[in-house]
Amino acid sequence: MTAGTPAARVEAAYDRIASAGRPEIWIHLRPREDVLAEAAGIDPALPLAGLLAAVKDNIDVAGLPTTAAAPSYAYVPRADAPAVARLRAAGAVVLGKTNMDQFATGLVGTRSPYGAVRNAWDPARVSGGSSSGSAVAVALGIADLALGTDTAGSGRVPAALNGVVGVKPTKGLIPVTGVVPACYTLDCVTVFARDLRLARLAAELAEGTDPADPLSRTGAQLPPPPARPRIAVPAAEHLQGMADSWREAFDAAVARLANTGAQIVESDITPLLQAAELLYGGAFVAERYAAVGAHLEKHRDLIGTDLDPTVAAIVLAGRKKTAADWAADTARLAALGVAGRAVLDGCAALLTPTTTWHPSLEQVAADPVGANALLGRFTNFANLLDCASLAVPAGFVDGLPFGVMFTGPAFSDRALAVLAERFANPGLDLFVVGAHLTGQPLNAQLVQAGGTLVGPARTTGDYRLYVLATEPPKPGLVRVAEGGACTGGGQVAGNGAVGAEPGIEGEVWRLPAAGFGAFTAAVPPPMAIGTVELADGRRVSGFLVEPYAVEGAPDITHHGGWRSYTAST
Repeated sequence: MTAGTPAARVEAAYDRIASAGRPEIWIHLRPREDVLAEAAGIDPALPLAGLLAAVKDNIDVAGLPTTAAAPSYAYVPRADAPAVARLRAAGAVVLGKTNMDQFATGLVGTRSPYGAVRNAWDPARVSGGSSSGSAVAVALGIADLALGTDTAGSGRVPAALNGVVGVKPTKGLIPVTGVVPACYTLDCVTVFARDLRLARLAAELAEGTDPADPLSRTGAQLPPPPARPRIAVPAAEHLQGMADSWREAFDAAVARLANTGAQIVESDITPLLQAAELLYGGAFVAERYAAVGAHLEKHRDLIGTDLDPTVAAIVLAGRKKTAADWAADTARLAALGVAGRAVLDGCAALLTPTTTWHPSLEQVAADPVGANALLGRFTNFANLLDCASLAVPAGFVDGLPFGVMFTGPAFSDRALAVLAERFANPGLDLFVVGAHLTGQPLNAQLVQAGGTLVGPARTTGDYRLYVLATEPPKPGLVRVAEGGACTGGGQVAGNGAVGAEPGIEGEVWRLPAAGFGAFTAAVPPPMAIGTVELADGRRVSGFLVEPYAVEGAPDITHHGGWRSYTAST
């Protein structure tokens, strides 16, 4: 069997399932032979050809029972949900149906008679939910991608806690036909993957209206963010109470994004957090009762066995809400939405931690409602306020994944993906002083490598600039003893004027990692790439020259830069 073929991927997936020791991931796993037979017929030209998908068990897969993690609720659909059908049409092969918080009510991944889904990194910790099995199947490398759902954060919290990407699209972009509703007007089908681009590709392939879902929709996507986007982050008060070291991890993530050129704007997101409280604390919980309340009423005798008691208590409490409650909360939500949009006005997105802590199974068992509530602080408002959101890994804290989330208005899905890609692959900065400057003969090489201009910059005063004996002539930048470029004291300063600013002028360009590697590998001697200290405190890679090349070369430091020198000659 050829390595990398669909059949090989299937065999490897079932081997991982056998060795992982995580049977709680699955509610229904297809027989290996059936999956191999399907994989054998895949057209290799399809965009997802042979990739393996897991599907949350509240989403229909033809011929497999849909339980929503409640055996008494089970039915066998005759057709795939549109989201499943579209991924299959693109070449994906379904492995099976994954475990979840029952009726998609929870962010912990423990509320299931099929067992608590343990975290991919630490089996003593929760996986996050409600799309627990889907996230863990991806994190363990069993599935390439997975479908989940998200009403309060179920497609984002488990992504963060297991170190994968979670795409929560704008409501209605992916129809919820064939999905057991949690709150029909708020539900979204979501995508998990280890790779951001694969997650976004799968989400876009699943998009499109469906006549059976009157809330499905399309819309013009917002334009991509500018080169220096404004990014809102929560004010310090909203970041209090997170797990130990999580605040520091978020600060590092913010700094990482800022280093790509983003402008960080600290914002009071109180209206968004107040809106979030309405999801369970307001009348909108009545939608959960409308979805599955009748089933719970009919099977009260199964609460505590087949039916999870915490889920049952939440759903049945929705019956107490009145139409007047709904009307009042709808009006309040509209006002909070206006206030929230005003807070984020002029910003391309809001960057937050995806969640606030990573509880153990024991902690959730001791306080199932309170522990769950803490997980949804930054996720609960998104669907209520018609936002798109994208959760991405952002490193580790004490050996466990830490994640952040970009959130924006409806139809900002692709713009958020651009920001997330910028964060995940921030690129590398390069300081140039000669023929690669804007308008100079070799500048096109930077552009062809994917470079973008960050802006003008100047070295510290520790550098000198020489004209090399090359054809055509090139500048050579060398770091010397402190004070290498003349400064003040009546001497000739960096730009040729007495007392002017020291240092050598140049530009900083940002290149993707692959482009940076290809570009720098082609740099001919005696040129070299080393670390350059800039006057504003940054340390970046930059063009330097080997010291032997400047022996006897004209020193043009007093011109302050290559452009000034060439203009003078």
